[in-house]
Amino acid sequence: MAKSLGKKVAIDIGINDRDRKKIADGLSGLLADSYTLYLMTHNFHWNVTGPQFNSLHAMFMAQYTEQWAALDIIAERIRALGFPAPGTYKEFVKLASIKEVDGVPNANDMVHHLLAAQEAAARTARKLFPVVDAANDQPTADVLTQRIDVHEKTAWMLRSLIAE
Repeated sequence: MAKSLGKKVAIDIGINDRDRKKIADGLSGLLADSYTLYLMTHNFHWNVTGPQFNSLHAMFMAQYTEQWAALDIIAERIRALGFPAPGTYKEFVKLASIKEVDGVPNANDMVHHLLAAQEAAARTARKLFPVVDAANDQPTADVLTQRIDVHEKTAWMLRSLIAE
């Protein structure tokens, strides 16, 4: 039976407090990257112009819709580990490895920015694997694997648009 510690109930899921904190911190960085990528993609969806408008507008919508769903999965894993999920622009800016884009780039530059951001999100997720593996945290490993798969596939699709 779980022991009550004041208003909190102790977490006893087989991962020690220190490892749960390290994992939650890493997931917070992934959440910040994911939210920044979501905003960038949605912004580009709204503002893309040019001969590729229809295809890019639709592609960006599919990408930001997928990103939006991922935010909940990542944040809820942080909560399941017993920590608050970051949820403000201020926190996301501080934690994200992806930087916001100033202005409205042309369509080709949008693709380049999104490609770099997708790859950055994949790196952020991959960087957490050693901690997750050492802690024997399969649910987080599953989240990371799914996120890396999506980011790498999306990066490949974006890269294919600019290949010569």
